Amino acid sequence: MGLANAGEREENNGNQPYAIGLWGDLPYNDVQATIGVPNLIADMNAQNLAFTAHNGDLKAGNSTPGSVTPTTCADALYTQALGYFNALKSPAIFTPGDNDWTDCDRPSNGGFNSRERLDRERQIFFSTRFSLGQRKLAQEVQTQAPLCLGLGGPVPCVENRRWTLGRVTYATLNIQGSCNNLCDTAPDPQEYAARNAANIAWLKETFQAAKARNSVAVMLISQGNPGWDLSDPTRAPLRDPKTLVETDANPDGYKDFLLALRAEVIAFRRPVAYVHGDSHYYRVDKPFLDAQGRRLENFTRVETFGNNAANGNNDVQWVKVMVNPRTREVFSYQPQTVPNNRVTVPVP
Repeated sequence: MGLANAGEREENNGNQPYAIGLWGDLPYNDVQATIGVPNLIADMNAQNLAFTAHNGDLKAGNSTPGSVTPTTCADALYTQALGYFNALKSPAIFTPGDNDWTDCDRPSNGGFNSRERLDRERQIFFSTRFSLGQRKLAQEVQTQAPLCLGLGGPVPCVENRRWTLGRVTYATLNIQGSCNNLCDTAPDPQEYAARNAANIAWLKETFQAAKARNSVAVMLISQGNPGWDLSDPTRAPLRDPKTLVETDANPDGYKDFLLALRAEVIAFRRPVAYVHGDSHYYRVDKPFLDAQGRRLENFTRVETFGNNAANGNNDVQWVKVMVNPRTREVFSYQPQTVPNNRVTVPVP
């Protein structure tokens, strides 16, 4: 898709500050689905947010026998999620997660074909060029080559979106856990290769767009934690931070993308935020190094909250991002603890 499309033009008063909300890896059980997430949505609706973004995983990795809410990958799961997103007053962005499609081939999840489930998500969540939510946001959509692979062959990667708000360019990328669909029950290297090429193309085009629009920052939103270094073996792939080669025993579904991302971050020079979920551990840090082992000062990783080992609503929280194009760093981050979702320490 060319650059003369929806979301290209800066809004009037492009330097005005605004706030956005980030969440993901929810809900994972009945109490989260029926109490925690509605509480979280009400909390976000009580604030003046320019948009919200859920970075994937609409359910736990496996189904829960006896659950009263959807925990397999049947269509009821997507219907539940659509209801959540359209309950949000602000535009609601969504990018798929491995638990909602790549892992759907697990017997406990219904034994679906993963490509078919992603095709279904494309139909339900990405059938127009607009966001979800009660207010809609026009977006650019990745519709042209390189294409993804659906059940019946090549299809546009319509889940990959881009928009510019004020002087900041945003994009979603379909990057998954479970080795980015290269491991788990039924690895699919052909699907991965097509989607990976599309993601890299969308990444490069996003930075081209940001430069053309004189954006002061870029934010990228995806699901999978690709692993950035050797420091986090319990939550992410292990990776040589200089070469970006994965050093554990799993197939590497991220190296090519990370190499492209590193080149774009260095060339852009301005702030870049990379938002992901997957490992369920809220953090804001700077784990990305160059080939000499030097930290990329303009890059920030943001991982959203997610299910805390099924401990009720303990981590059913969200991240508020203040966006001020006039400031040097552009983004500032405020974890939001939903009062009615506090489990360990009661509200004072």
